[in-house]
Amino acid sequence: MAVTFVIFVVATLLSGCTQNAEKDNAKVTLKIFHAGSLTEPMKAFKKVFEEKYPNIDVQCEAAGSAATIRKVTELGKIADVIASADYTLIPKMMYPKYADWTIMFAKNQIVLAYTDKSKYADEINSKNWYQILRRPDVKFGFSNPNDDPCGYRSQMVLQLAELYYNDSTIYDDLVTKHSNLKFVEENGAYILRMPKSEDINPDTNKLMIRSMEMELIHGIETGEIDYYFIYRSVAQQHGHKFIELPPQIDLSSTEYADLYKKVKVVLANGKVVTGKPIVYGITIPKNAEHKDYAAKFVELVISEEGQKILEKLGQPPVTPAKVDNEDKLPENLKKYVKEIH
Repeated sequence: MAVTFVIFVVATLLSGCTQNAEKDNAKVTLKIFHAGSLTEPMKAFKKVFEEKYPNIDVQCEAAGSAATIRKVTELGKIADVIASADYTLIPKMMYPKYADWTIMFAKNQIVLAYTDKSKYADEINSKNWYQILRRPDVKFGFSNPNDDPCGYRSQMVLQLAELYYNDSTIYDDLVTKHSNLKFVEENGAYILRMPKSEDINPDTNKLMIRSMEMELIHGIETGEIDYYFIYRSVAQQHGHKFIELPPQIDLSSTEYADLYKKVKVVLANGKVVTGKPIVYGITIPKNAEHKDYAAKFVELVISEEGQKILEKLGQPPVTPAKVDNEDKLPENLKKYVKEIH
């Protein structure tokens, strides 16, 4: 009887070990919803992560950052990781129901990108770019501000350009005359109130507006447009030429944070976005299916290995990464971050 009992216990323990091993080796699909401008870094992270964890299938889904977050908060989709091109969208749109921490992990800047086939490519520079865009035969693009941070940041850059170049008609000539978008000055600030996306009504002979900035790449490479506003990292990753704009307007520098604050965009959903240096954010939704692996993925992103990947792809990492609610973080991430107050 005693021997039988021992055999039963050993068999049970072995069964449990086998089940745990099967669980550890079971195929897991890790879903990453991310900003379009993170497409190339996410491909690199996916490759490294799947090599480390062969049982994991990392599925990356790109969209504009606001649209990315709405997949979870409004459409009921499940994501294991959310990465936004504007870190402030995560607390604004996800706290407290869907997330309770945000790590700031990368930076960027807005540039004006083009190719050798773009009209006047041989004469455009950082001093005359807005004059080139004014020419009637030049067509340019930006992403939809309602869906994508690159879109509203592009509007901010164009409005800040009026201040920097002392030319009060740059935005009017380039955008307002060709759409229903208009900045209004109020108490020293410049405010753009976005209409609903279907009411932007762009003149397609002058402007191309798409939901995600990555969709403009097809337009530039096929010659549908001559120029587009995009993150420096994306232009570099796709081999496009680009004009580096002055730091006073390209949203890259903390030195000019007070200047950037002068521009604001009120999105169609009522959210107010104020100009600030470009910083990306990442989080794990509260309803993520695979939180342990999600935490390992975020660890890769903010680790030294992840920072090297970002640097190689033209996207400066935030070093060390910063977080708003360190006490809410998974334990494996705490050693990589510095809390902001």
